[in-house]
Amino acid sequence: MAYYFNEPSRTFNEYLLVPGYSSKECRTENVSLKTPVVKFKKGEQSAITMNIPLVSAIMQSVSDDKLAVALAKEGGISFIFASQSIEGQVAMVKRVKGHKAGFVKSDSNLRPDQTLKDILELKQQSGHSTVAVTDDGTADGKIQGIVTSRDYRVSRLSMDTKVADIMTPFSSLVYADEGATLSEANDMLWEHKLNALPIIDKNQRLVYFVFRKDYDSHKENPNELLDGGKRYVVGAGVNTRDYQERIPALVEAGADVLCIDSSEGFSEWQKETISYVRQKYGETVKIGAGNVVDRDGFLFLAEAGADFVKVGIGGGSICITREQKGIGRGQATAVIEVAEARDEYFEKTGIYIPICSDGGIVYDYHMTLALAMGADFLMLGRYFARFDESPTNKLNINGNYVKEYWGEGSNRARNWQRYDLGGDGKLSFEEGVDSYVPYAGSLKDNVSLSLNKVKSTMCNCGVLSIDEMQKKTKITLVSATSIVEGGAHDVILKDTGSNQVR
Repeated sequence: MAYYFNEPSRTFNEYLLVPGYSSKECRTENVSLKTPVVKFKKGEQSAITMNIPLVSAIMQSVSDDKLAVALAKEGGISFIFASQSIEGQVAMVKRVKGHKAGFVKSDSNLRPDQTLKDILELKQQSGHSTVAVTDDGTADGKIQGIVTSRDYRVSRLSMDTKVADIMTPFSSLVYADEGATLSEANDMLWEHKLNALPIIDKNQRLVYFVFRKDYDSHKENPNELLDGGKRYVVGAGVNTRDYQERIPALVEAGADVLCIDSSEGFSEWQKETISYVRQKYGETVKIGAGNVVDRDGFLFLAEAGADFVKVGIGGGSICITREQKGIGRGQATAVIEVAEARDEYFEKTGIYIPICSDGGIVYDYHMTLALAMGADFLMLGRYFARFDESPTNKLNINGNYVKEYWGEGSNRARNWQRYDLGGDGKLSFEEGVDSYVPYAGSLKDNVSLSLNKVKSTMCNCGVLSIDEMQKKTKITLVSATSIVEGGAHDVILKDTGSNQVR
């Protein structure tokens, strides 16, 4: 007969944290939210560590290169969505890796014989106002000069004006020789009051640019997540169908970590995908897997070689897998069981495999609960879809601003890599909906507010790190009546526009 669990599966909304002793050291400025992303051996450190425990979902309506840059600035990682062409995904990864670097390869290049019209078209295409002028119009060409927005005024110049007549010529350029350190380059930027400093080799060929804005950006974003080359860290989703073509392209593009995008990870397909990575790259390429909701699923992926395991089926706000197929589990229960399996696996093998809670986060305090229950980091879709930086349209509906948000299991996503499509190119049935979410403003402001709440709660529990919270906090199950008690009740709210008693 079928196996029956004795206890019902539960959601985050059914739990509360119980305060613990708070010393004078328990202040939000002393709380660390650093967390491991990929597996590591006992006594060692994870090869990738985030400064905040948040990653963005592998979704068309959430994770493109713009959101990836914004999240990396705050210390988290975006996983660029996989339900697109390999070329499109690679281009997004490359834009993130090229957006912020100590030494930036020029992607805006022209020849001296081109015109102001070409400059403006290139600026619109790349979004960059600094243009390298080289003999052949390539990033590796012999440099002739540079053009910045200060070198021209459109209203006073003809569109046919030659680049050679606008640029600052090489003879007048302040530049650094190849081999200069980033610190030396930044000193030159400040000494000469420059916005961009070319790095040039002994053959007068352009090697890199160093930008003043990157130095300023680091001062404004002290938690930004950078790789060894001072570039933003970015993840990418992959699937179990075209992985032999997609993964090498993403690795070459510079993706720091991969994650298999699937609604259910307890499968031979995922094992084969992970095996491919291990056979081709060993342990150098990091790949997460999932999703699972119990001990057996975690152990399967751990033994398969996953670098982290994603937990959750059917808990996302746009996911209707549970009502369509009747599979899934309450997110809190799933995280608790998988975290216990993770800890037992660590004790047995000495290998710690981080787990990512994916779905079920409705309120900010659910983040703290998920972390306390054992999640090392959280994957969020709806949360990030609300922000300026998400790739969807901002609309005004009945006087309220919203952003579009659709699931990868919806017909709109046309995600053939994740779901079987019918002969007409549509899903035989949907596992996600097409919806709107309330517009919330900038990612930076919202993430800062949410994580300040997390830090404040951790201080109430008397802990200063995620690891300490998982070991020391007390969690209580609450009744339905207690949940009502926890909100505003038995008062007339001033901002409701009605006399309804709540």
